[in-house]
Amino acid sequence: MIITLTANPSLDRTVTLPSELVPGGVHRIATDITGPGGKGINVALGVLRAGLDVLAIFPASPADPLVGLIDALSLPHRETPTSGRVRTNLTVLSEPGVTTKINEPGATLDAGEVEAMADVLVSAVSEGDIVMLSGSLAPGIPADEYARLVPLLRARGAWVGVDTSDDPLLALAAAAPQGAPDFLKPNAEELGQLTGGDGVQLEAAARAGDLTAVRDAARDLHDSGVGDVLVTLGGAGAVLVTDEGAWFAPSPDAPVVSTVGAGDSAVAGYLIAKSQDASPQERLALAVAYGAVAVSLPGTTIPARADVHEDASTVTEI
Repeated sequence: MIITLTANPSLDRTVTLPSELVPGGVHRIATDITGPGGKGINVALGVLRAGLDVLAIFPASPADPLVGLIDALSLPHRETPTSGRVRTNLTVLSEPGVTTKINEPGATLDAGEVEAMADVLVSAVSEGDIVMLSGSLAPGIPADEYARLVPLLRARGAWVGVDTSDDPLLALAAAAPQGAPDFLKPNAEELGQLTGGDGVQLEAAARAGDLTAVRDAARDLHDSGVGDVLVTLGGAGAVLVTDEGAWFAPSPDAPVVSTVGAGDSAVAGYLIAKSQDASPQERLALAVAYGAVAVSLPGTTIPARADVHEDASTVTEI
C-alpha cells in the first residue's frame, strides 16, 4: 500500500487568460477548472492511475466539496476531523506561458485535530507500506510535525518519504538523523534552503550542464541520514543520490501547458517504481518521465501510467 498524508489539502482552481496578466487590469477568463489539490492527494491520484493500492489521508469535513471531488475520482481516502473548510488555491495561466499561483493558508487545526490526524495516519500503516508526507502544514500544526511522524511511521515498518519546504523542511533537517526520512524530494530552491546555497544558481548551473553543486548538496543530505534524495530541477531534469550512487536524467522535450503538479507527478512516478522494486536508475527515469508528461497537461492534471514512457530520458551516472 502507498499511503499519502496531505496536511493542508486544497481545492485547486485553475483559470486560463487569453492574454498577459496585468496587475491592476481587468481580465476575462477563457477556461476555469476546479479539482482536488494538495501535494499528497496529487501523488495518490498518480498512484491510483497506475493501478496500485493507495490511500489518501487529509483533514476535512465529510461535507467539504473536496471530499465529493475525490469520491468522484474513486480515490480511496480517509478524512480526519476538522471544523474548518478546505482552502482554495488559485492558479492563473496567462500569456506568454506564465503561471501565477495565489494560495490560501488553510484553516487552523487545534491540538486535538492535529493529534487525530497523526493517529489516523499511524494506525493505517502496516509493515512494508510506503508513506509519503507531502506539502505544507496547515496553520496550527507544529513545524516539526513531519519530523515527529517519520520515526513513528518507521517504527511501524513503513518506508517514509517527505516533500515539503520552509520551516517544516528545516525542522526535518534539524531532527536528523533520527527524523531523517527514507526519501526526500527537494527542488532547487528547497535544496538551497537546506544547504545554505542559492536555489536559482543551483538550477542555472544544472541547466548549463554543471551538476556538481546539486550532486554534492544532495550527497550532504544523504550523509546526514536521508535515504534517497531526488532533486527536481524543472526543465533541466532531476538528480538522484542513494546508497548506490548518484545519477542525472534530463527532462525530455515537452510542450509546457502548466507546471502545477509536475513535482507531485515526479514523486508519484518514483513511488510507483519503488513499490515495484525498481533500481535507482529506473526510479529516476520514471520520476522524470512523469514530470515531463505532467507539464504538458492543463491545470493540476496527474498523468496516467499508460501516458508515461520511462525510456524518454537517458540516465547517466555522475
